Amino acid sequence: MERAIPIHRFVVIVIIIVEARVKNIKATRIKQVQISARAAKNDLLVKVRQLEGFLNEGAPVFINVRLRGREKGNKDWARQKLNEFLKMIPVEYKAMSEPKFGGFGLSMQIAKK
Repeated sequence: MERAIPIHRFVVIVIIIVEARVKNIKATRIKQVQISARAAKNDLLVKVRQLEGFLNEGAPVFINVRLRGREKGNKDWARQKLNEFLKMIPVEYKAMSEPKFGGFGLSMQIAKK
C-alpha cells in the first residue's frame, strides 16, 4: 500500500506552485490614447510621448480619434489625421487592427514590434 501525502503538505506544495506561476505571469493592460482630429501639432507631440512610454512598457495601445457632429461624415479627413499622427511615432510598431469607425470616431490598436 502506498503512503499518502498528508493533506496539509499537499496544500502547501500546491500553494507554492501557484505562487511561482503567478510571479511568472506578466499582466499587460491595454493603454489608450485619445486625440482630437482638430488638435494642434504640439498637442499631438504630447500624446506621442505618452504613447511612446506605453509602447516601451510593452503594453498594446488603443488610439482613438474623437470626432464630433459633422466631422463624423468626413471619414477621409479623419483617416488622414490618424495617418499623420502615426507618422509622428518614433518607436517601431505594428498595427494590431486596422482603423475602424465607431460611434465616437476612428480607432485602431498598435503594439511594439
